[in-house]
Amino acid sequence: MTDAIYPQVRIVPMRLLRPDTAEQLLNKLIQVGGIRRMTINGPNLPATVPYGPARGEPNPHPDRRAIRVGDQDVMLQIQVGMVILELEDESYIPAVKKAADETFADKGFSCTVQQGRYMKTQPTLSDYAKYGPDADRELLGLVDPRKKDRPIIIQGTK
Repeated sequence: MTDAIYPQVRIVPMRLLRPDTAEQLLNKLIQVGGIRRMTINGPNLPATVPYGPARGEPNPHPDRRAIRVGDQDVMLQIQVGMVILELEDESYIPAVKKAADETFADKGFSCTVQQGRYMKTQPTLSDYAKYGPDADRELLGLVDPRKKDRPIIIQGTK
């Protein structure tokens, strides 16, 4: 484990993002560079209806679709409500804020960009249970113990 402390930034839009807006924001963030890790959070968009009279039926939500981030297609399984970034150093923070502001300027709403600690930096019990003692350090704190699949890794452009 490294002793370096990497700055973390949270981008919180004033409303949930549509897939096209999320795609635009994520692509602008990747172009900024300096991102070590990124996670997006928001309410789940289940593939099937989880409860009620239509339980088990397909859930045809229009926001559950693939978006293109960088040169990868990513299946959006949530409505994006927050983006958390871990950066190489603090010099990238103004560029991240500018990318976020540019994305939301023409959409008619704004966002807040906050600096703090939002991702875990030490292995948790969930990390150990999911990946074992030799887990990839890049995945620390990104584990959802209920999910069967691994997080999607997007390789940024250098």
